[in-house]
Amino acid sequence: MTELATYAQKLREELHTHPEIGYELTRTLAVVHRELDAMGISYTDKYCRSSVVAYINPGKAFTIGLRADMDALPIQEETDVPFRSQNPGKMHACGHDAHTAILLAAAKKLKAMEHALDCTVKLIFSPAEEYADPGCQHLAENGVMEDVDCAIAMHVASDNPAGQIIVNDGGGLNANSASFTADFHGVSCHAASQQNGKDAILMAIDAITAMEFMIAKEVDGRKVKVMNIGAIHGGEVANVVCNHVNIRGTLRTWDDDVNDFILGRLEQICNAVAAQAGGRAEFKVTKFMPYVLGNPIMQKKLRETAAKLVGEENVRYTPRTMGGEDFAFLTRKKPCGHFKVGVKPPDMTGKNTAHTATYRLDNGVFAPAIAMFVNFVLENQNGMEL
Repeated sequence: MTELATYAQKLREELHTHPEIGYELTRTLAVVHRELDAMGISYTDKYCRSSVVAYINPGKAFTIGLRADMDALPIQEETDVPFRSQNPGKMHACGHDAHTAILLAAAKKLKAMEHALDCTVKLIFSPAEEYADPGCQHLAENGVMEDVDCAIAMHVASDNPAGQIIVNDGGGLNANSASFTADFHGVSCHAASQQNGKDAILMAIDAITAMEFMIAKEVDGRKVKVMNIGAIHGGEVANVVCNHVNIRGTLRTWDDDVNDFILGRLEQICNAVAAQAGGRAEFKVTKFMPYVLGNPIMQKKLRETAAKLVGEENVRYTPRTMGGEDFAFLTRKKPCGHFKVGVKPPDMTGKNTAHTATYRLDNGVFAPAIAMFVNFVLENQNGMEL
């Protein structure tokens, strides 16, 4: 895999230098198209704008999907790597540049052995994983999984060294992820005559306090849940009663019923607090991703592939996370598996935290990650009982 790893590394550096966000992936798509054209692989974007879906060895009885996300984040990069972002305020800080390069390298290898394959491989390059309107949701809704028997995806493992592969057992692999916003509307007036106004700032403060009280006192303590209010915006000057406040938050849960209960109570709390203060509230869930559902057989097959590749001692389990991932939408359509590959640079002594301006990855990720995709296909090309 040395030659393919070098190929992927160069592609990743090109993508990292020119990060793009959401569905606005003009240059990223041009790179993916260029490479697939060079391989002689045709593609379509019919399932979702700014996506790329392609087939290797079409027409076989069994089809394996391989997925990679392509988008970057709205972060100003602060690393000193020679290929650091040239797009101000944009950075590949979650490894999607590596994911895209790795899948292209795997496609190159699989295309070269196409006539020896007994299965079809469906390549799925998805946009907007980090976006409020996630790409995989549209891909799933528009039928990208209809002709797929199973699919796999990967993610970089930020705090594991290169050479380690993380494969958990089947079931939930991460968390339901809900983003929400609440707007509180009051009445503005001069601070010297507060009796004439309705204070939206106090509405927001009371609502946030009640939200935290609800999480602590109304939800079973044995249930996993995390809520965070990450932004509050309202008011302009000190001597005016504020008439509008916007708050934004996130909710992560492991259970669908807990997710539904909390979101319902958040809306009730906002409306009740605002009404009590003489105002009104508008609560809205702006993004929801279910947890990634790892099929037990698929996870077992991935672990077998990983053990053959790097040795059982380098295949790790990690606790289920509170993160979100839009591959989840595909996992609800057909049996799917998910694995992670270590990327922490050996010279990094502290945490290698994704979604930060100093995020880096070790080039040692490429060879094992490419091999995981290729070997999984080769080992399971004749189908499996799912």
